[in-house]
Amino acid sequence: MNRTVMSRTLTAVSADGSPVHVEVHGPDGAPAVVLAHGWTCSTEFWAAQIRELATDHRVVVYDQRGHGHTAAAGAGTGVLADDLVAVLGAVLAPGEKAVLAGHSMGGMTLMAASGRAAFAEHAAAVLLCSTGSSRLIDESLVLPMRAGRLRSRITRAVLGSRAPLGPVTPVSKRILKYATMGPGSAPERVAECARIVHACPRASRVAWARVLAELDLDAGVRELMVPTIVVAGTADRLTPLVHARRIADALPRCLELVELAGMGHMTPVEAPEAVTAKIRELADTYLNAKEEAA
Repeated sequence: MNRTVMSRTLTAVSADGSPVHVEVHGPDGAPAVVLAHGWTCSTEFWAAQIRELATDHRVVVYDQRGHGHTAAAGAGTGVLADDLVAVLGAVLAPGEKAVLAGHSMGGMTLMAASGRAAFAEHAAAVLLCSTGSSRLIDESLVLPMRAGRLRSRITRAVLGSRAPLGPVTPVSKRILKYATMGPGSAPERVAECARIVHACPRASRVAWARVLAELDLDAGVRELMVPTIVVAGTADRLTPLVHARRIADALPRCLELVELAGMGHMTPVEAPEAVTAKIRELADTYLNAKEEAA
């Protein structure tokens, strides 16, 4: 049966009283998918997934603190978890399950929240996309230098720089592509990512860079007790494959590690069909099958 795709916005209230911008796309009552975007991004990052999934799923996206339409008010892994819990409470009925997918800092959000009661209540399955749980600065390949203290120190300075990104230009797109995308990324997808990233306020970009530089969510990976798929690009310089492989090894219920050849860090935009297919696979297995059985 064809269903009309609907969209609405709402505000979730986090533990500290901060409002979180939330969008719900798709038919009411359909199986739910909740998508958490990464550092310097916004709900717009999931445009391809919303377009493909909202025909028969309720796709929930929200802006992280200091990103998109959510104001900046504190930064930390606890804040990430608090905001996700608030979103789940605002859009899901008590006991209702959803597939949760997170890209980069969004994946870290799921790790940070994995021990929360609300996470256990609502998470049916998880997709971790282009993310890491610790040692982000030390493992980064953004700078073409030998690994060591010097590279880590310079990487920390570059990623946490207060310099404004400025307007999107041919030069800025080349820089963004080198740092965050695969060498074969289509120009229109590079432009899409550049537009989203450059829209992130400088203060928020810097504040969250500091949080990510000190990240340690290894314990959160071990507490992810639900079926999980890990997706990573083989050309990812920000969170290289070593992170995905380490996470896959540590997960209690890792279903699959998907390595996308030639893709960089922005996999939901670079390889939207592959990422969307994995989200749909989880929903078909852990949500839709239960709905049909009922």
